[in-house]
Amino acid sequence: MKNSKKVLIGVVVFFIIIAIVVIGRTMVGNHFKKKFSKRPPPGIIVKLVSEKVFSERIESFGTAISKKTKSYRIQKSDLISELKLDNYVEKGSLIVKLKDKDIIAPFSGALGYRGITEDVLGSDNSLIITLDDSSVIYADLKIPESFAPVIKKNLPVDVKFSGLKNKLFSGKVEGYSSRISADTRSLLTRIKINNKDYELIPGSLLEVSVKFNERNSLSVPDTSVMLEGESSFVYRVLDDNSLEKIQIQIGNRDEGYIEVISGLNEGDLIVAEGLKKVNPKGKIKPIKK
Repeated sequence: MKNSKKVLIGVVVFFIIIAIVVIGRTMVGNHFKKKFSKRPPPGIIVKLVSEKVFSERIESFGTAISKKTKSYRIQKSDLISELKLDNYVEKGSLIVKLKDKDIIAPFSGALGYRGITEDVLGSDNSLIITLDDSSVIYADLKIPESFAPVIKKNLPVDVKFSGLKNKLFSGKVEGYSSRISADTRSLLTRIKINNKDYELIPGSLLEVSVKFNERNSLSVPDTSVMLEGESSFVYRVLDDNSLEKIQIQIGNRDEGYIEVISGLNEGDLIVAEGLKKVNPKGKIKPIKK
């Protein structure tokens, strides 16, 4: 009888211990689950909606032409000494001294040879040197006739040169022809580019964008826009740092920004980068660049 009572007590104590262990582990687990389930909101880069200049563009190509250019054919027998040309000369400076005369620069510019071999120069007895004033560069474009009505004098242009891929040159429309070419169905248009540092080289191929219909419009970074079918959306940040998905109507894209025609107001705060980290139903920690 005593033994059975001891066994019963032992069993009860055992189950009490098991129950205490299970309850303890559950309480500890719930504590840590509750503690670590409260993740802080992700830091997301945001930006205020602001205005930016947008425009329509006509893309074309043209060859760089110097403002002034002059060539000199020199007989080698007329040279007093070995010919050494300066890279750049000022107006009135001596270019080369010959037996019977001196060649003086009629304008400031860059000096060079036309060709680099005797065969190209045309004769074993002569050579040709060139003087180019490239402080201003011109280029003639063939603008498709469909754009002829929008071509006006002084329209701004952006110019790129393959030798300087990361630099953008600015210029303007200098003039245009009075008629459409029947052969090419295009309007011959001349542009003018400031080249005071002589970075654009005469004869080089230029990529040209003629800008028209310039306007101030609301803009957002292109990294902020989500495309779903034919619709565009952004996340607007509310006062409590929660998010609101907004449909917008977009226009042109320019230098990493997209034109917003409707859907947002100037000063709205939107998610600019990090869309993959966004939980639409959660909150964020705004980070302003």
